[in-house]
Amino acid sequence: MSRKPAKPVLYFSFRSPYSWLALRQLEARFPEAPETVEYRPWWEPDDRTRKALDGRGAPFPYIPMSKAKHLYILQDVKRLSEGMGYKVAWPIDIDPWWEVPHLGWLAARRSGQDRQLLAALMSARWERGADICDQDVLRAVAEEAGLDPLPIVSAVDDPDIRAEGLEALVRVYEDDAFGIPYFKIGRFRYWGLDRLDGFLQELSAAGLRTDDAAAVEDDGIPVAIADRIGAYDHDTAGGCG
Repeated sequence: MSRKPAKPVLYFSFRSPYSWLALRQLEARFPEAPETVEYRPWWEPDDRTRKALDGRGAPFPYIPMSKAKHLYILQDVKRLSEGMGYKVAWPIDIDPWWEVPHLGWLAARRSGQDRQLLAALMSARWERGADICDQDVLRAVAEEAGLDPLPIVSAVDDPDIRAEGLEALVRVYEDDAFGIPYFKIGRFRYWGLDRLDGFLQELSAAGLRTDDAAAVEDDGIPVAIADRIGAYDHDTAGGCG
């Protein structure tokens, strides 16, 4: 008996502007993506989670970013978003706690509301510049999306969700998902926004329908953002890692 093919995978992060762009493009060009592709979270762990990962022999992939690369990304994302017809509002990250939104998303997934929260948080962060690592902001975003905020906001203190989050990051290590957005289908891997076409083509080759419609200077970088060098440590051209 032949084995059922593994479900295609997308690793995403709320931290990454390229994840935001990739998700918008993927779902615009392939509306069935949320039902067809397994979305998996990828985030920089806090000290508690990092120690647990090290104890599992699954260290989190981390590459510090140079000032030059950071400034390039600010320009690159502005250029890309304008070309796609999106307006970006740069968030300013000061000691962000990435467990807050990502574990909140895992909690929403348990109740089948992950798609709504994902869209709401990506929009809040990248289109309004909101600090989604702030639990009060997370609560407001969940409420605006029509979701019960309590399990989402309290997820970071829930031992079961914490354990689920640890397993999610162990899987990041096991899948060699060194950056995001990171697409996987069968033995094929695609890293970065500029690899979305290849991922969609492979979905088509696997017999999955795609709607591959044509996608479509002042640097405009706010001083406060330019000064936050390293705030997007996992970002590189078209992807983060």
